[in-house]
Amino acid sequence: MLILRHGKSDWGSGVEDFNRPLKNRGKRAAQRMGVWLWQQELRPDLVISSPAERAINTAHKCCKSMDMPVSGIARDERVYAASLQALLAVLADVPQEHRRVMLVGHNPGLEELLMYLTDNAEEFTVDGKLLPTATLAQLTMPEQWNDLAPGCATLNVVRRPRELPEGFPWPAPRGEEVRERPAYYYTQSAVIPYRIRDNGEAEFLVVGSSGKKHWVVPKGIKEPELSPQDSAAREAWEEAGVRGEVAAELLGHYDAVKWGAYCSVDVFAMRVDEVLDDDVWEESHRKRRWLSAQQAARDLKQPELRAILLELAERVGS
Repeated sequence: MLILRHGKSDWGSGVEDFNRPLKNRGKRAAQRMGVWLWQQELRPDLVISSPAERAINTAHKCCKSMDMPVSGIARDERVYAASLQALLAVLADVPQEHRRVMLVGHNPGLEELLMYLTDNAEEFTVDGKLLPTATLAQLTMPEQWNDLAPGCATLNVVRRPRELPEGFPWPAPRGEEVRERPAYYYTQSAVIPYRIRDNGEAEFLVVGSSGKKHWVVPKGIKEPELSPQDSAAREAWEEAGVRGEVAAELLGHYDAVKWGAYCSVDVFAMRVDEVLDDDVWEESHRKRRWLSAQQAARDLKQPELRAILLELAERVGS
């Protein structure tokens, strides 16, 4: 079993405890732990997480960094603010076919669980602490999840974020190059949304960048569990508030510098059939504009994107 405490959270965010977000430090620590698990060939076949924001986000960051889908993470309300008995009940419900389970939650419950299951937990304390934030414990467990008695497990490793490299290997999981972010960050999908007006003319959608300094098309990290096209569709919905059919065919490709290296960006076309109103579009602060091909190409920051957009304009206009 793997026991992972949530990453460092933001106490100054002004939200209720359940909704406290991770700090950037907590995000990076969870990602480094995911890479380490992948390198050690310790990826779980079941992940159970507290639904609290800081815990579920820790689970997401960790899983993505070890190339695991987040859709399989089981959210269990019993893990939030859990007592020892509640955590034992959670484990008792684990189907027996799962041989390696990762539990993502909170102290003091997780430390109490470790102390209950093992006789050697105190050997792993540092400065009186057993599970600081984003720390992971790896245990050898008995065969049956529903028969966990005191001292039935052996604590093999307690791995703390500060013991891991600051950077991330490229390519994952054991590449020699070190980058600022996990390897999957550097594979991205972009989408050029367009529509055909009643007069037959095509218009193309551009949105403001997150920093509001220039015009872009929706683009983001390709999520490990999604196809490039599905990732492009998600970016269109989140960044531009539009839905439609993303073409299966790759429209173009370019490289963009970010996080100290080149990101490989696949570009797809999407014919828009739904546009969210500004008052319900969550990222309406970005602004968006429908433009002719020439206007859109002129306004885009990336020269490579301009050529790709103009090529799309020729296709949809023919």
